[in-house]
Amino acid sequence: MSKIVLYDYWRSSASYRVRIALNMAGIEYTSESVDLVAGKQRSDDYLAKNPQGLVPTLDIDGLRLTQSLAILEYLNTTHDLGLLPKDPAARAKVQAVAHAIAVDIHPVCNLKVANFAAGLTDTPNESRLEWMRQFIAPGLSAVEAMLASYDQTPYCCGDTPGLVDICLIPQLYNADRWGVDISHLPRILAAEQACANLPAFADAHPDMCKPD
Repeated sequence: MSKIVLYDYWRSSASYRVRIALNMAGIEYTSESVDLVAGKQRSDDYLAKNPQGLVPTLDIDGLRLTQSLAILEYLNTTHDLGLLPKDPAARAKVQAVAHAIAVDIHPVCNLKVANFAAGLTDTPNESRLEWMRQFIAPGLSAVEAMLASYDQTPYCCGDTPGLVDICLIPQLYNADRWGVDISHLPRILAAEQACANLPAFADAHPDMCKPD
């Protein structure tokens, strides 16, 4: 069996998602840190692995996979994680909530994007903070409204953690990092608490994965 290697960065939301799924699948892997702050993602060596210069990249089963949602789909299919309903309509509905986080909130709050926007102002630190809050807060409020159609038992969309939970928890880490108030979002808070009790989520937390 080929060695399973995850090229990631401890604070990356996309990497955080994949760490959770690998843990859920019980897959042992080696983590190779790609220091985004130091610009290692733009090195020739890493670009040869991932031409986009993004994390994560996962070497598994003789494959080299990129894009966290594609990796999650692969892990869900090959290890029967039950991240999505089988019924097509229910599946599409759950995917819509997950994409509201991973496709709408996360990309615009990627540090590369936020730093570029902040750099166009005379007060980059204040502008970066304002930028993050501007997009994270209403985005999470919309997710809270989307979750209203589900019985919380106790995860976002059912009685087992699914794709939405895997996307949500890393985004909540970022919300806390940038001082976004989520105290008025009870469904999200309940899902956060439920996931916090699971080793697969706890062991994937950035504080557990920060390089020495």
